[in-house]
Amino acid sequence: MNYELLYGKNYDEKFQTARRSALIEKFTKAEGAPPAYLYSSSGRAEILGNHTDHQHGKVVVSAISCDILAAVSPTAKRQVKICSEGYRDIVVNLSDLTVKEQEYGTSTALTRGVLADITKRYGEIKGGFTAHITSNVFKGAGVSSSAAFELLVAEITNDLYFNGSISAVEKAAISQFSENVYFNKPCGILDQMGISLGGLTNLDFAIPEQPVIKSLKAPEGYAFVITNTGGDHAHLTSHYADIKAEMKQICKYFNKSVLREVEERAFYAEMPKLIQQFPARAILRAKHIFDENAVVDRAVTALNSGNVQAFLQCVADSGESSLTQLQNNFVPGEKVQPIPLALKLSQKYLGSHGAVRVHGGGFAGTVLAVVETDKAEGYMAYMKTLFGEENCFLAKVREKGACRIV
Repeated sequence: MNYELLYGKNYDEKFQTARRSALIEKFTKAEGAPPAYLYSSSGRAEILGNHTDHQHGKVVVSAISCDILAAVSPTAKRQVKICSEGYRDIVVNLSDLTVKEQEYGTSTALTRGVLADITKRYGEIKGGFTAHITSNVFKGAGVSSSAAFELLVAEITNDLYFNGSISAVEKAAISQFSENVYFNKPCGILDQMGISLGGLTNLDFAIPEQPVIKSLKAPEGYAFVITNTGGDHAHLTSHYADIKAEMKQICKYFNKSVLREVEERAFYAEMPKLIQQFPARAILRAKHIFDENAVVDRAVTALNSGNVQAFLQCVADSGESSLTQLQNNFVPGEKVQPIPLALKLSQKYLGSHGAVRVHGGGFAGTVLAVVETDKAEGYMAYMKTLFGEENCFLAKVREKGACRIV
């Protein structure tokens, strides 16, 4: 394996070698024999397309250089066991893959859901596996540790029992199903697609099961920096769900299922009636999604033509729209507003040397900055003084999707 495909150029080889060695040693000590294989599944960065995927919209997403590593051996027993230090072992019997409400919100639910959908789509899984995992995909940092975990389980099962025949798009759909139905979170598919595909990618979800996929080149001379501003996502599911619910109400007015099916011209033509019938926030959120799809198109054109300044303007426009129209930068009514603070301080610090936006689901969590490479260290040092040494990190583009590495 060329590890630059996972961790980017000039990665910390000593650190990554030590991670793998420690994981193998841990597995061997616990299981009495070394693992058969090692697997890796990454985090992701949402570059553009905030909350558009569940409305069949457009996004730019990147797999990034943090990952979950798994040491794995197949077993004849039809059981999956996943062990992680500091957590209770996950054990799922393949003879019982039904939804269990008491597992909502747990990694056990994610595991069971992935295995259930693979079984439904492709038939019985002929055996199980034991895995020990270690992760530097920051939980609560908006880089989608849950999707990284789902894709890890999907790829291990795919590789061990289906000869690698399940495509990246199918693995993403399986993982989304698990999170929606078994974990009980109404997420879109952006996270799963970004991790499954690898690289920097433009996705058009007009037909979600058959997204239009275009590979992109990251802007030269710029780095992605992610800052975790703090906040717990555990109590925020209702706020994420509100966005989707409000879009459903708007779409119902037009007799459509998702906003992508609504003509933007018709949306504005009906504005007097919409204002009478719906809260202003729902209308603004719909406008954000129309605007965000257009921003993605402009950004792709800018990247393909090498116009970095135009791309940075798209990132800035996306951030402003999320703040003022989508309104997912803080929990309504909360005085604690670290994301807007991080955005405005970042804008002041970076000036014309970069752009910043909310990253991922929002309401709490992270911001993403696109920063001139020679300014990245200074910017990171500044953000660390504000939000903590451990809460700011460089996110390199990872070219390879979830995969077996050894």
